[in-house]
Amino acid sequence: MATITGHSELDSSPSGDNAGANSGPGRFGDRLFSGLASGSGAIVVALIAAVAVFLVVQAVPALADNHANFFTDRVWDLSGTQIKFGIPDLLWVTVISSIIAMALAVPVAIGVALYLTMYAPKRLAQPFSYLVDLLAAVPSIVYGLWGARLLLGYYQPIQDWIAAHLGWFPLLNGNTAASTGSILLASIVLAVMILPIITAISREVFQQTPATHKEGALALGATKWEMIRTAVLPFGRPGVISAAMLGLGRALGETIAIALILSSSNGDFSFSILNGGETFASRIANNAAEFDTAKKAGAYISAGLVLFILTFVVNAIARVVIERRKAFSE
Repeated sequence: MATITGHSELDSSPSGDNAGANSGPGRFGDRLFSGLASGSGAIVVALIAAVAVFLVVQAVPALADNHANFFTDRVWDLSGTQIKFGIPDLLWVTVISSIIAMALAVPVAIGVALYLTMYAPKRLAQPFSYLVDLLAAVPSIVYGLWGARLLLGYYQPIQDWIAAHLGWFPLLNGNTAASTGSILLASIVLAVMILPIITAISREVFQQTPATHKEGALALGATKWEMIRTAVLPFGRPGVISAAMLGLGRALGETIAIALILSSSNGDFSFSILNGGETFASRIANNAAEFDTAKKAGAYISAGLVLFILTFVVNAIARVVIERRKAFSE
């Protein structure tokens, strides 16, 4: 019995030491890191909430004094004692330019991501990936200057041809073709700007495709493209969608490049993408000098509030898609 008791004491002593170790610096470090991570997340949420509160507080007085319908009237006149401003034109240009940019960028981004992950040799894929990622490091003002000074010269003859031959279509109405930057040109530049974001995320998603899925498709006699179509693309679809939504959020909020490219639309409103116009962000940037009174500043802050809500909704949808992809992967 004494021997058994001795063994029991020997067996119990290591567990006591481990318990002491678990309650020592390692456990404290875990709690510290968890607290810092939670605090960082709380700070981000608090900042977003503070921005939202600021926009609402500053926008409400101007909206209350607005003598036009904010959502339906196509007027922006802050010069008199009675301010009048509405956002339909700004909303249209912001949304349509972003949608066109997505339509141009997403297929190219998916193609580049598939080439880098499935076709390119490793010695070429890595440096080429770096080059694509470097596009994200180019400042917005550089893209704007490139579009306004260089790309416009090559683009203008194409726009003139489109206006002459396809002007019967309302979106390509030739009667409103802009002699300078148009919505279509701005969309092309936006597409180049969001291309590295969508490509990088899509590439990472495609690389995470389980090898068993790909090998199983090939073992059943599928060609390489059939393997990609049946195994890689279905697995990466949620990630590609979330990447596209993040790119859309980037396009919606672009300011400097759009301000440099888009010419102000003079005259009656037109749905034509060959016409000029302003987005929410470019209108605020182009008219910053008018922030001389609280009412005028409030009008532009109201436009900023709509852009904030629009971008927030897009990113929230992207977050939901990412969570669905996580559940799918598990």
